Amino acid sequence: MTSLHPPSTDDGATAPGLGPSAWQRARGRLAGVEARLENRALAWGVAILVAGLAFGMRLWRLGEPDRFAFDETYYAKDAWGLLNQGYVRNYQGEVDGKLIDEAILGGRTQGIWGEGPSMEVHPEAGKWVIALGEKAFGMDPFGWRISAAVVGALMVLVMCRLARRLTGSTMLGGLAGLLLAFDGLHFVLSRLALLDIFLAFFLLCGVACIVNDRDWHRARLARLVGDTPLVDSAWGPVRGLLFRPWLVTGGVCFGLALGTKWTAAYPLAAFGVLVWVWSGGARRSFGLRHARVRAMLVDGVPAFAQLVLVAFVVYVASWTGWLVHAGEYEEALSSTQYTGFVSEGECVEGEDGELQTNNVTDDSATWPTATEKDASGLGEVVQSLRSLWYYHQDVYTFHTHYLNCSSHVYQSQPSGWLVLNRPVGVATDLDVPPGTDGCDAPAGDTCYRQVLLIGTPILWWGGCLALLAAAALWVGTRDWRFGVALTGTLSTWLPWLLYDDRPIFFFYAIACLPFLVLAITLVLGKMIGHSREPSGRRTTGVVVAGSFLVLVVLNFAYFYPLLSYEVIPRGDWMDRMWFHRWI
Repeated sequence: MTSLHPPSTDDGATAPGLGPSAWQRARGRLAGVEARLENRALAWGVAILVAGLAFGMRLWRLGEPDRFAFDETYYAKDAWGLLNQGYVRNYQGEVDGKLIDEAILGGRTQGIWGEGPSMEVHPEAGKWVIALGEKAFGMDPFGWRISAAVVGALMVLVMCRLARRLTGSTMLGGLAGLLLAFDGLHFVLSRLALLDIFLAFFLLCGVACIVNDRDWHRARLARLVGDTPLVDSAWGPVRGLLFRPWLVTGGVCFGLALGTKWTAAYPLAAFGVLVWVWSGGARRSFGLRHARVRAMLVDGVPAFAQLVLVAFVVYVASWTGWLVHAGEYEEALSSTQYTGFVSEGECVEGEDGELQTNNVTDDSATWPTATEKDASGLGEVVQSLRSLWYYHQDVYTFHTHYLNCSSHVYQSQPSGWLVLNRPVGVATDLDVPPGTDGCDAPAGDTCYRQVLLIGTPILWWGGCLALLAAAALWVGTRDWRFGVALTGTLSTWLPWLLYDDRPIFFFYAIACLPFLVLAITLVLGKMIGHSREPSGRRTTGVVVAGSFLVLVVLNFAYFYPLLSYEVIPRGDWMDRMWFHRWI
């Protein structure tokens, strides 16, 4: 079983004009890519086994707590509306004398909608995935959470496969999957009907496709070049590289990520730049002068179409339910949302002491398409797309301005997410009397139970150190694989600093988590070294990697009662609140 495979550099590490020896070294690196694909049966078996373990962990008592937890009250009901009505509907406030959430939990799943569509502030792709579980198992906690459990397990599978491709090691691939499976944040989000686990999954799949494309592109280029370096060539091979199937697949995945949450746009842009850099590096490896400039045209333009434009088409297609019912949205929402801004005000204190906006608005404003006569055929499609555009403007205004005057007890600054500055309690019961629900607290005391969105501390804190090491190794050794981990983390984390004046939450950092795990895995692989390294060094590396995994598993087990809604004495709960800001 191999460990971390010897790296290639960002640009191929060979300057043009160095002769056949440089070209032969580039060919040798491509032979290493083929060597990684050996022992596929074992690699897939390990990945499936780890993913199966993750799924079993997430499936156990999936229906608890038996209620809408946190924002499940929005997304689970939005998904049910999409499934039954074709678009997101408003719900009645009460049904049969019960509040709507209570009525649904009591089994009332039809005749519960109000008038007109609901304003949905996130795209629909993730909600459709939730709807698949509701279709299969019904409108209850298990039904609206099962899709998250399946996707969480599949994410572990993709993590194993991506790490193995990057390292050439089945052992390190399994290690990466286990680290992800035993993270508290990933575990809890895989058991809730929130959108972020679907965003993280589609992003990871998109990045995995881009990494696969890098290997495909270099192998294809090597075959097209044959036995002659490109020193005297103007452009190098073009025709055989115009269609890149892994990029198209990556575009679909990124489109679904965008169709879940808009924040996927940042990693799409970042990894799109890496595709160009890698393509130029591949051509430079075979002796082409000014490779990156030339690759911008011969590789960059087709890559942009197959990655970014495909993602855009998939994103628009994810709004099909909205587009089919655009008329209902025009009638109900065009004059009641945020297009009527005249000026943006400031946050002021209202009569109840809460902050509110003092915006000046024009209540007569409407979407222009809402006042037009209904079109037909192609004109109707164009009108619906225009309405969708104005709807996007409303949603963007909601996210970037209206929420600025809001606050939440669990909001946190994104600058501290990677060190777990403020977890989120999505379901909490702080008054379980002794002798009830398994509470074994002494008389006069009480028990707590909670679902807390918090990462496994040792994993996240170790990940921060690994990121620093990855940055140094990316610069110092020009090993492109560390760039994958660093680019993924920064592109899913730093953009949130632009919006830290509105309530945002730690669990948005789930998109960063796979890249933290990759950084840890790559750094541990570097410590282990290749099979040609002295046995003493390899033994030390294996002991460090194994010890870190054991510590992560034990740390996860220690926090498990807070992740799974278990009843524990108040003192035990307080012991796990390592910092006051966690309470």
